[in-house]
Amino acid sequence: MNHAIRFPTNFIWGAATAAYQIEGAWNEDGKGESIWDRFVRRPGAIADGSTGDVACDHYHRYEEDLEHMAAMGLKAYRFSIAWPRIFPDGTGQPNQRGLDFYRRLIDGLHRRRILPVATLYHWDLPQAIEDRGGWINRDTAFYFAEYADYLFRQIGGDVALWATHNEPFIQAFYGYGNGENAPGKRVPWRVLHVVHHLLLSHGLAVSAFRATKPQPVRADLPSPQIGIVLMIWPQYPASDHPADLKAAQRIDGAMNRLFLEPLFRRRYPADLVAHFARRLIFAPVKPGDMEIIGQPIDFLGINTYTRLFNAVNWREPFLMTKQVPGPLPKTAMGWEIYPDCIVEALQKAREYTSLPLYITENGAAFDDPPPGPNDQIVEDPDRVAYLRSHIAACHRALTAGIDLRGYFVWTLMDNFEWAKGLSKRFGIIYTDYATQRRVWKRSAHVYRDIIARNGL
Repeated sequence: MNHAIRFPTNFIWGAATAAYQIEGAWNEDGKGESIWDRFVRRPGAIADGSTGDVACDHYHRYEEDLEHMAAMGLKAYRFSIAWPRIFPDGTGQPNQRGLDFYRRLIDGLHRRRILPVATLYHWDLPQAIEDRGGWINRDTAFYFAEYADYLFRQIGGDVALWATHNEPFIQAFYGYGNGENAPGKRVPWRVLHVVHHLLLSHGLAVSAFRATKPQPVRADLPSPQIGIVLMIWPQYPASDHPADLKAAQRIDGAMNRLFLEPLFRRRYPADLVAHFARRLIFAPVKPGDMEIIGQPIDFLGINTYTRLFNAVNWREPFLMTKQVPGPLPKTAMGWEIYPDCIVEALQKAREYTSLPLYITENGAAFDDPPPGPNDQIVEDPDRVAYLRSHIAACHRALTAGIDLRGYFVWTLMDNFEWAKGLSKRFGIIYTDYATQRRVWKRSAHVYRDIIARNGL
């Protein structure tokens, strides 16, 4: 039966990364300090004490990495642009050397017939802007729009798909809510300020994109489009107890609907607004904001990895919820292996929009064995099974009529996994951090074959 699984001829097979997780060169060629550059130096902030100072050294080794992408047959590569590489102080004078790096990367993709897919913000805010209040400060939305406008004018036509933000939920709730991510603030009463300003910055960037009207740099390239990437994970109650049912609804509200509703219905979800209002937590909405946030975009990217089971937790004052383990086998992150998260996340998005959809991140961390000095492959059977089952779920979504345009595996190569440091490996290419040697895992070979046959 698997031999019958074929994808549309124009389906985009890609891989995704993020700047801080792979680039290294944290203070080279005029780059400014980011909130992650500062955060990783806080004692105890990173599980294994590592930093992204070098990471995969992609800044110097991008040509080698492009060759791996080409050998894999990738149709698209999703990367993020480091804001402090472009504006070291967040605003003001742009850094030409930073822009030139992304020009070289994009040119290399074009030469290999790989579509560039760029994310403007994957959590690495310039520290200079954080020092002015970061995303709690409304001005940051306008700084972001200036940064976006500059890139659209410089390289707007070089990129096929532009995403304004990656997973604004994580930046808001983990960066400013519980402090587990940079900038490490624990100000949950300010989280809705952060959410609103992230969404406002998205809308302002979309406005800049529409005003700039970037045109493709070559006749064989698609017209550039703009969208956003959201984290959509299915939420389940831990039991049929009413308190657990409400807990699951609250997490669905915070993680999923808090972003879908303003983007596509120009409002925040009423149940979550009421929940936060009882705690004197409010979003600082000004007249016209929701119209800016909710203006039309061209596509929606969805990052989904698993489902969550939620139980009431009266001791947690913010969302009154805790996650409990599900019954299925887990990845090294402790996440349940649940392929239907793909279908359910796409269905959730479809409740709000008929836009083209992309799975912009999906993958798994496992404890891969290190390769020997002469090994040419790392065996990762669990990841192979994960990818096969989740790509099959993409096909089920397509057959159900969902307009899914592409799938991006997370991630191209092992890298700096945020607060987990270098301890978790999501890559389909093994990174030896001591030598920077790249070794394909079995999953990379399998993914190459899936792309070549356009199916399973």
